[in-house]
Amino acid sequence: MAQGDVIRRKLGLARDNAARLADPRGTGAEKALPLALARAARDAFALALDCSRMQTGAVSVAEVVERIPERSLICLLEGPGEGLGVMVLSPDLLAGLIEVQTLGKVLPGAALARRPTRTDAAMVAGWLDTALEGLENALLADEDLIWTDGFRYASCLDEARPLGLLLEDAPHRMLLADVDVARGTKQGQLLLVLPAQGRGRKPIGAEEEGKRPPPPPPFEAQLHEQILSAECQLTAVIGRLRLPLGQVMELMPHLILPLGGAGLGHVHLETVEGRVLASGRMGQARGNRALRIQEIREEAQTAPVDLPISEGATVPSLRKAG
Repeated sequence: MAQGDVIRRKLGLARDNAARLADPRGTGAEKALPLALARAARDAFALALDCSRMQTGAVSVAEVVERIPERSLICLLEGPGEGLGVMVLSPDLLAGLIEVQTLGKVLPGAALARRPTRTDAAMVAGWLDTALEGLENALLADEDLIWTDGFRYASCLDEARPLGLLLEDAPHRMLLADVDVARGTKQGQLLLVLPAQGRGRKPIGAEEEGKRPPPPPPFEAQLHEQILSAECQLTAVIGRLRLPLGQVMELMPHLILPLGGAGLGHVHLETVEGRVLASGRMGQARGNRALRIQEIREEAQTAPVDLPISEGATVPSLRKAG
């Protein structure tokens, strides 16, 4: 290929990428995945990871199997509605993620030719799930959420051929990213394939804004509600009688204690501390005893004692029932 053709091809790719990013339709996942991958690598490994190029499209299961390079890590993903997807890490990308965890840095040069192991999968599974979660969060208001939502790492495969049996024989959506690891120290690819028929959450649209639950009330309102809902014990008092302790100790069954001034029409409603809040009269309501409030005391008063008796005094009217 002539040098002029190479330059024209690169300029054409740049124009295509710019047009795709400027087009707001159908580019949500394409825009969100690079950022989700970069943030997950930064948070998990303090690693700089950039996607220099993104490709999207519809693929069949057979095309997925053909696109997977040799010695790649094939991660099976489980999603809502028993859906299955796959994320593939090329050997160089996988090597960069493993080296930063085992050596503390990414080594320059191509990765060693070896087959990935389940240990490799376990070391990158957390990063993978974090990236998928970040992808979801970035698409909460985008139509691409319905086919990217809810997928997490499930297991890894030793080779690509079983995917032809595991994946549903239906159209799939593909995201293919060229990835620079540690500012170009290593370069690899990441392939994400998910069922095109989405089974995840629907995006939050403007028409659903009104259906969102209202925000929780502020702390002051919650405290006010808790205080007002607290129980308060009140006692309806018909009359009171004060007796010396000696008289109380001599109380026996069938004794009659006269309550001076007591009456069903003069009942006080008191707190447990003896503070009078209201007054009324006794009655009935639907077969139950009831108190009809007639007066509210604006300032609580100490409950009066009907029969004040000094210490050592006797109660002449204290008698036994005949």
